[in-house]
Amino acid sequence: MSSSISSSTTINPPYDLFTRRILPLLQSVYDEETAQSLLDRIYEHLAPLLSESLDEDLGKWSQDNILLITYGDSIRREGEKPLATLGRFLRRYLKDTITGVHILPFCPYSSDDGFAVIDYRAINAELGTWEDIKAIAGEFNLMVDLVINHTSSQSEWFQQFKQGTKPGCDYFICVDADSDVSQVVRPRNSPLLVRVETPEGEKHIWATFSEDQVDLNFANPDVFMEFVDILLYYVQAGAKYIRLDAIGYLWKQLGTPCIHLPQTHALIKVLREILQTLNPQIALITETNVPNRENLSYFGNRNEAHMIYNFSLPPLLLNALLQGKSEHLRTWMMSMPPAPLGCAYFNFTASHDGIGLRPTEGLLTDDEYEQLIATMKQFGGKISMRKQSDGSESPYEINISLFEALKGTVKGEDEWQIQRFLCSQTIMMSLEGIPAFYIHSLLATGNDHEKMAQTGRNRSINRHQWNEAQLLARLEDAGSPQAQVLGELSRLIRIRRQQPAFHPNATQYTLHLKKALFGFWRQSMNRDQSIFSIHNLSDRPKKLPLTELNLVCTDPWCDLISGTLITDIYQNLVLDPYQSMWITNKFDSPGG
Repeated sequence: MSSSISSSTTINPPYDLFTRRILPLLQSVYDEETAQSLLDRIYEHLAPLLSESLDEDLGKWSQDNILLITYGDSIRREGEKPLATLGRFLRRYLKDTITGVHILPFCPYSSDDGFAVIDYRAINAELGTWEDIKAIAGEFNLMVDLVINHTSSQSEWFQQFKQGTKPGCDYFICVDADSDVSQVVRPRNSPLLVRVETPEGEKHIWATFSEDQVDLNFANPDVFMEFVDILLYYVQAGAKYIRLDAIGYLWKQLGTPCIHLPQTHALIKVLREILQTLNPQIALITETNVPNRENLSYFGNRNEAHMIYNFSLPPLLLNALLQGKSEHLRTWMMSMPPAPLGCAYFNFTASHDGIGLRPTEGLLTDDEYEQLIATMKQFGGKISMRKQSDGSESPYEINISLFEALKGTVKGEDEWQIQRFLCSQTIMMSLEGIPAFYIHSLLATGNDHEKMAQTGRNRSINRHQWNEAQLLARLEDAGSPQAQVLGELSRLIRIRRQQPAFHPNATQYTLHLKKALFGFWRQSMNRDQSIFSIHNLSDRPKKLPLTELNLVCTDPWCDLISGTLITDIYQNLVLDPYQSMWITNKFDSPGG
């Protein structure tokens, strides 16, 4: 046992195990003395909260896990704090549909709709209180953002930096103005270095995303310790998922791309170990909107993120439905490895951000890439740019409501918007992984051009704020897109949650069908249920010979979605435009 812990400190038996797991990781980032000191500080904070078991929980999730992504104020009611409004809406409409809620940053902030955090331990007073958050966490598994790469220029830490006082004066990254930063990978086209006046004169600080979002210096172990404390605060408030925002950019080293550096991966592993000692059921999720191979690296060797965002899915699925063919989607899916044991993909088709284009690199042809961008512009979308190392700009993401993005194809608008959109969501929730629905997907929300004009930010187009009365009126109108989409998706989600073959780690095998059809086979962990998930990506009916599937002759078969029994495993089925089927051998009340 290390002698660096004082004799007055009570030592719990797991200290040796804790040391064996974490000290080597810290030593790969900091010098030995710093690593040991940091280890002891972390353990001292964790000791009163340690879980009874430090063993990994491999049963964190099942097919029953469904998440919602929402801002705290996506639904508003005059005279009421939005978090209270959100909680009531969740209980009324989604209690039997979703199991978890990702409430996007709810702390006081200065820009970027919450991602420039001023105070990590406070709730934005305009949204509500910690009691509102805890009330939602009491009924749904709560996901919170740890905005770890950067903080607001209005934060106390940065004010201390500008005044030259501790601790903030040592929390940020200063570099010479003439430093060569050409190798640094940029997600934005704003200047990387921001000029700041301090008592010691003018300094230039690192700001990956904007001048209001100043990057923190994790070479200083005190910064890492600050975020360990914030993490503990969120866990004690009821968080079951911790999302590491923009985590790929965490560590900076001039002369490198400053993304995905070994120190970043090591610190994520430390955070995973910390969470495991607190509550093995808590999951860590990394947000890295980058090409697929880079994204997959965040699983580590089963020792890093529990979940990674499946960033290639949204643009590839969108492209497949616009083109009416499965070629690139199928090729990508065949190349995806199963998630390691204890890990899972986090599947989504839309979020508060745009549809990332970097994950399509090397996957789409140049012609289809250009068609995708042109079609999105035609449907009211905007294209956000990022700066390349040579100073040029390239498309970074598409900003558009997914419901609007699917109102037609590359041929133009048509009458299949709702069916095409439902097809996209059914594919997403069928894939290996845990599905997450953006609230504006469940509510068939269109482009908010008015809000985008007000803020001057492209991303606002997909961050609409519903008036509660207007939304409820739409949901009571059976003919509205909102009622149709929420009703049918809720039905499909309830069916999905009962199927062991949709466990996040259940077997997945890509089927080779005609190009307008996209299909894959899922098999439950104990191998007693098969589901053939088949989808027509086109605006024409398509024939499916059942001989192209492995329908075992001794089993009964049924399409869970329509409730249709299959009496002849050699027959031909016809899928209507954008129709989906879940053909299974194990069912109770199909179509219910």
